[in-house]
Amino acid sequence: MQVQELANQFKVMENKEKAAGMSAYMKNHFEFLGIQTPERRKITAQLFKEWEVGKKPIDWELVFDLWKQSEREYQYVAVDYLVKSKKYLSAGDLTQIKELITSKSWWDTVDAIASNVVGYIVKTFPEQAEVMDEWIEDDNMWVKRTAILHQLSYKENTDEERLFNYCEKHASDKEFFIAKAIGWALRQYGKTNPESVIKFVEDTTLQNLSKREALKHLQK
Repeated sequence: MQVQELANQFKVMENKEKAAGMSAYMKNHFEFLGIQTPERRKITAQLFKEWEVGKKPIDWELVFDLWKQSEREYQYVAVDYLVKSKKYLSAGDLTQIKELITSKSWWDTVDAIASNVVGYIVKTFPEQAEVMDEWIEDDNMWVKRTAILHQLSYKENTDEERLFNYCEKHASDKEFFIAKAIGWALRQYGKTNPESVIKFVEDTTLQNLSKREALKHLQK
């Protein structure tokens, strides 16, 4: 019923011309309705209020209903829903979140989940860092990327040893999304501890992409 309420409002805002461009930007991996982020969030702001999102436990059935819809905007709503409901996330939710990461996977949803959802869980339940130690060894590229990126917003609370260990494990990986994630994670931590990141990059044989991204704002 909730997804239908959303679909009714999305239908009014559908824009086929924008949809084509949005799909092309995502390498045509997904269909789109052509509803851009500001318009989408204007719609969901009212619905989230009616649904009391952020004021009651997470409705995982709703999350997965949104995830199985064909158009990509629905997955964006699911991510926004989880972020707004994050205080209700529990340690055990990583199992369900992994299902989202490994389904309809692309950087747009994975990265938002990695830093805003998975990162929140691990920070709130530190013992779940052990799950990240499992994820960094996972066969699925997007699960590994999530493990690398989950500390993006940690700043001075970053577990440096774990971050560097994850980057070192996949330092030779030529997969674009892994090499890019390593560079991004290092660059972000470099804002807090530039000397440590520079030393790690100098002492570690990284892919050129990782190295370039890591040092982007550190080399003058």
